[in-house]
Amino acid sequence: MNHTAYEEDFIPWVETQAALLRDRKFVLLDIPNLYEELTSMASHIRHQLASRLRVLEVHLLKCSFQPKRKSSSWHKTICEQRARIAQLLQHYPSLQHDLPDEAVGAYTVAVRQAARETGLAAARFPAVLPFTVDELLDFDFEP
Repeated sequence: MNHTAYEEDFIPWVETQAALLRDRKFVLLDIPNLYEELTSMASHIRHQLASRLRVLEVHLLKCSFQPKRKSSSWHKTICEQRARIAQLLQHYPSLQHDLPDEAVGAYTVAVRQAARETGLAAARFPAVLPFTVDELLDFDFEP
């Protein structure tokens, strides 16, 4: 297989790989690049989940620690992130299993960002994620 097609123009390469799969011409597949792209897709989707959780956690922390500054913008961001997370979970149900670890993993960065945005010391925030997964996903929960 000519591997330069992958490097020259991704879209025709993908279309060719799909046609080869459909036609069961497995020996002609660009296996190394196909493998790389498939694993990259899964990684990208998990990154989307982590990113949405981080933004959600930042805003929930801000609501918790600066309740007098709570705004409609913060509320909209919280609702938007929950909707996008729900959409990801609907499209990729296996992410439900990853959700607790992704939420915990996003928390350290969320604390740093919340500290910058609020002007509070990072040490003022809980050392561990103070919200359950159910609270993170609950459209009615807001501290």
